[in-house]
Parts: sequence; C-alpha cells; structure tokens
Amino acid sequence: MNMPKRDTHTDRLRAATEAQEANRRRFASLPRPGDPALEARLAEQKAVAEAREARQAERSAQLAAEAEARAEQARRDAAEAARLAAEAAEAKRLLARDAAEAQRLLAVEAAEREGLAVLRQEESKARSLSTAADQKAARDARYAARKARQR
Repeated sequence: MNMPKRDTHTDRLRAATEAQEANRRRFASLPRPGDPALEARLAEQKAVAEAREARQAERSAQLAAEAEARAEQARRDAAEAARLAAEAAEAKRLLARDAAEAQRLLAVEAAEREGLAVLRQEESKARSLSTAADQKAARDARYAARKARQR
C-alpha cells in the first residue's frame, strides 16, 4: 500500500490522539448509571421483557390446555372404539350362536326327513308284504276251492 508522503511520525501521533479523543467523547456522551433517561429505558425494557414472559406463560398455558383437551378427546375416542369393538364382538357371538342353532335345526330337520323316509320305506315294505300275504292268501283260497271242487 502506498503511503502518502506527508505521513510522518508526528502526523500518525496526531491521528491517534484525535481517535482517542473521539472515543472519549463518544463514551462520555453515553448515559451513566442513575441517569433518569437510562433508568426510564431500562424500566421500559424490563416491562417489555415481563410482558413477553407473561405472553409466553399464557401461550404455554393455552398450549397445555389444548394438549389436555386433545388427550381427553383421544381418551373418549379410545373408549368409544372399545365400546364399538365390544358391541361387534357381542354381535359376532350372537351370530355364531344363531348359526349354530340354525345348523342344529337343519340337522334335526334332516334327521326327521331321514326318519320319515325310513318310516315310509318301512310302511311301503309292510304294505308290499301285506299285499303279498293277501295275494298268497287269495291264491291259497283259490287253490283250496279248486281242490274242494275236485273232491
């Protein structure tokens, strides 16, 4: 970097002194503790911070209440789901019982039909035997009558 030709040791000392003096003026103009303007500004900042904390606490309480409401709703939903599941299980049990009863009735009905079929078959056999016996008796009677006529 090129240095200006007139930059001498004295110039540098003067510039440093001016910079120090400017810093002193700047810091001297800052408010000191106990200054009413500083106290007012600190009080305002404290009030803003307290208001912010109050809003945050209120928001936290609101969020906690909302979370509790959601948890309560979840508990109610779970209870409703459990109740519906119990109703479904009871309905399933009743349907199974009704199906078993229907199966039993169908089996009884089938057995009755089978029993009736066996009875009809036996009646048919008995009728056919009876008819065969009647026919034999009639035949025997004709035979005996023929024999009796021949004698």
